[in-house]
Amino acid sequence: MDVNTEWEFLGLFPTGLEADIARQSLEEAGIPVLVKGDRAGIFGAAFQGAFSGGVEILVPTIALAHAREVLDWPDKE
Repeated sequence: MDVNTEWEFLGLFPTGLEADIARQSLEEAGIPVLVKGDRAGIFGAAFQGAFSGGVEILVPTIALAHAREVLDWPDKE
């Protein structure tokens, strides 16, 4: 991906574990991922529990439909 890549919000995950599973699935399918969230907190970056603001995952706009297929999510209408 180049610096001009446009990123699209894919989803908000309540726990670090769910976000990591989704990220791994997407990366294995060749889809670049950006993960946004306050994951350090008082428990450290490896904490896999619930986060008050959740963990956001973004993918390149051109890969959004493929990302939804990988995660078996229906397209938004």
